[in-house]
Amino acid sequence: MENLKPLRKVSFSTFKDERGDLTVAELKDYIDFDIKRIYYVTDTKLPRGGHAVRTEKKIYVCTNGKCTGRFFDGEKWEEFELNGPSDAVIMEGFYWREFVNFEPNTVLLALSSINYDNKLYQMNIDDYIKERQNS
Repeated sequence: MENLKPLRKVSFSTFKDERGDLTVAELKDYIDFDIKRIYYVTDTKLPRGGHAVRTEKKIYVCTNGKCTGRFFDGEKWEEFELNGPSDAVIMEGFYWREFVNFEPNTVLLALSSINYDNKLYQMNIDDYIKERQNS
């Protein structure tokens, strides 16, 4: 896992047979942090995210459907289309993130390295940019 980008799309293995699909992710092959919290977003009608979280590392997996993840490092945006359970984005840094273009029935799963702490959140993009410039 050395020299990996702090923001990257990965593909998990999906095995298909007459019983259905099975997607497997051996997390040790992708990350070196522990998962402390999970949540998932469903029935999404509007964009989600719109914030950054200090010290957080995270995996986003689109377990069903399709959406677009947008990530901003204070200077440039990167976009990743997540289409089904094999697609994931690993984020290991202080990024502003937004999720848009949700198809109906999309489920976005997030696995976080930290427990929720509202003091770590930056909810204003202009303040986020200033904080990144001063770090």
